[in-house]
Amino acid sequence: MVGSAIQRDLVKKGYRNIITRELDELDLIRQEDVERFFDKEKPDYVIDAAAKVGGILANNKYRAQFIYENIMIASNLIHASYQNRVKKFIFLGSSCIYPQLAPQPMKEEYLLTDTLEFTNEPYAIAKIAGIKLCENYYRQYGCNFFSVMPTNLFGPNDNFDLETSHVVAALIRKFHEAKSEQNRKRRSVTIWGTGKPYREFLYVADLADSIQFIIEFVNASDIYNQGITHVNIGTGKDITIKELAELIANVVHFKGDIIYDTSKPDGTPRKLLDVTRLHKLGWKHETSLRNGIEKVYKWYLEYHT
Repeated sequence: MVGSAIQRDLVKKGYRNIITRELDELDLIRQEDVERFFDKEKPDYVIDAAAKVGGILANNKYRAQFIYENIMIASNLIHASYQNRVKKFIFLGSSCIYPQLAPQPMKEEYLLTDTLEFTNEPYAIAKIAGIKLCENYYRQYGCNFFSVMPTNLFGPNDNFDLETSHVVAALIRKFHEAKSEQNRKRRSVTIWGTGKPYREFLYVADLADSIQFIIEFVNASDIYNQGITHVNIGTGKDITIKELAELIANVVHFKGDIIYDTSKPDGTPRKLLDVTRLHKLGWKHETSLRNGIEKVYKWYLEYHT
């Protein structure tokens, strides 16, 4: 989802010499494969949007895979970029790097100030490792490597598998499938947790636009000279899971019952990013949450039904 959105945005804005690989063409977990790719292609700029990702269920079920694969991806790409003198490396992290009970909204300075949320701790640790790799390749070697922390993302090409998907994609699929059977009997949709946690969501095309802005106007020194290791990317606005579910149900035209399974974990109570620094740098998001969900549902109807 993220990589394809960034590629579309760059092409739209006139970038031509874009190097990509599909998952079956390059295994980023294998150092030898990554080094061979860099030796052949010699990229000037690298955007690391690769990761093994998922929602609460996937994060908690595949804990070893999440920490191993994400650490290997970050390590291989960052070191190969150093070896091949890449001019700028941008590492995409996740808002789950912040402590479970971090003050809200979360400033960049809150990294490593307290305990992580348990269900996504392996993924968060792998992302923190990537942040620190970028920081210390800058400090030791002067590499123009730095990190950005997007909030929760959604958009075309999202993962709609109910076991491994994030909340927006999962709810779109659940409500759509339930709606399709409503003519026969009243349907319901069950959602994990109480519905009370707050989450922030960014449409992936807006993220792609921010990455292009950062390529052009931001360097590692702009971040590290402020005493931080990364810059947040988000909307600065959040919504409860209950409100999100009701919004998606409205967009999908689902009129059944929404049931909250309180035996399942809520995850972090709130995750809202402080995007003051990014706004000061000159970038703000454009797509409203409802508009983004409408676009994703239209895409889902075209490609998944």
